[in-house]
Amino acid sequence: MSNLNLNYKAIARILGVIMMVEGIAMVIPWIYAAAAGDHDSADAFEKCAPALILLGIICTVVIKQRKVHLRTREGYIVVSGCWMMASFIGAFPYYFAGFADTFIDALLESTSGFTTTGCTSVPDAFLTPSLMLWKAISHWLGGMGILIFIISILPALGINGQLIARAEAPGPVLEKVTVRMSDSAKILYLTYISFTILEFLLLTVPRKMPVFDAVITTLGSISTGGLVAHPDGIAYYDSVYVEIVVSLFCILASINFVLYHYLVTGKKEYFFKDIELKSYIIIIVGAILICTAGIALSGSGGFLSSLRESFFQVISMATTSGYTRSAYYIWPSVCQFTLILLMFIGGCSASTSGSIKVVRVIVMLKLIWRGGIKRIHPRSVVAVKLGKNAVSAPVVSSITMFMLTYFLVFLVSSFILSFQGLDLETTISAALAMLSNTGATFGETAAAGNFSMFHPVLKLYLSALMIVGRLELFPVIVLFTRNFWGKDR
Repeated sequence: MSNLNLNYKAIARILGVIMMVEGIAMVIPWIYAAAAGDHDSADAFEKCAPALILLGIICTVVIKQRKVHLRTREGYIVVSGCWMMASFIGAFPYYFAGFADTFIDALLESTSGFTTTGCTSVPDAFLTPSLMLWKAISHWLGGMGILIFIISILPALGINGQLIARAEAPGPVLEKVTVRMSDSAKILYLTYISFTILEFLLLTVPRKMPVFDAVITTLGSISTGGLVAHPDGIAYYDSVYVEIVVSLFCILASINFVLYHYLVTGKKEYFFKDIELKSYIIIIVGAILICTAGIALSGSGGFLSSLRESFFQVISMATTSGYTRSAYYIWPSVCQFTLILLMFIGGCSASTSGSIKVVRVIVMLKLIWRGGIKRIHPRSVVAVKLGKNAVSAPVVSSITMFMLTYFLVFLVSSFILSFQGLDLETTISAALAMLSNTGATFGETAAAGNFSMFHPVLKLYLSALMIVGRLELFPVIVLFTRNFWGKDR
């Protein structure tokens, strides 16, 4: 360990900022719990929030140093460490309030919040309003990534956050929209906040939802976390308007946020010509048509009702939000298979959604097509292109490596979860739900609505799998390699 030569002060200060932000975020549900008379939750937040804020202040104020640049290894350590720490700390309110009987259940609840997976392992229980507000806030913070938020203020601490953003940002590339990475993070979050406010207004002004329900739904959909304020889910409101608004903002949140910057700054051609966006819309429309036809032809409903069911559920799966409006797990096989494919694909890069991302799927399909051309014309030079731009060989190689690793992690995780002895459909869909951060499953877990049937050790693995999926595999995987811990990384 003496050869690591890590910048422990910089790491400690960033961890301190995370603790302070999380502590401040807990103040909101604390106040709500106290006002609502939820004494158990209020006491839980009272134990956590002040301690976190104090520890955060100590780490950021007491630990001082001159301006430094984090190295690659430190960036990955910070990213993985912060997500693990945020999930661990965030579990205490659930545990102290008595919602979860064991800390492992509380940890899974917290991890599903920050990773926007939106699942639970607590059977026959529903979050109290104050704990629900805390989970919604954790969804919102995790949606764009706590660290993307943090790097917007890191320069004030004398720390360069570019490596952190590179390690954490969803998608193959985080496109910088300004010269300074901190400015890019601020622009992305300004867009994120604007969408949040707009959706809240659209849900409350027409009085389609109570204010509290609108807050929970907004924070759950804009983060693609899938949280709702009632056990019956979005079907409780029985409103086409609500379903359209929620679906719309799930899609907006799953589109590359850099495109919005181009749209606002007058570079509309970048937005409307983006190949990933076009492909994403085509995938969603095609999936809606397939599921609508599958439901209608099975005799489960008429065309309009089938369209309504498939529209909401397809968007839920394609954006990895994980909302459920009806028992999708008993739909015809062609519909279930379509939904599973959507869970694998996910949304666009640099968005709040999870899973593989559309751009990677496009590149892999083009790579397969190029392989066919090379078989016919061995000496031809065929570039893999996105639109008119050729994708560089290193990027194609990294995407190929990511795809292979993703499926390997999925298969290994399915094997590990199979020790629980559940049926194959439940086991495989549970692994995919965690890795893709969708939270929606098929089989027994879908019917039960929770993951309580898994052994505590497997619940820990599920929690780890959510973080691995949220950080897109490698920021966590590299920590277990020998070369990473060598000299001068």
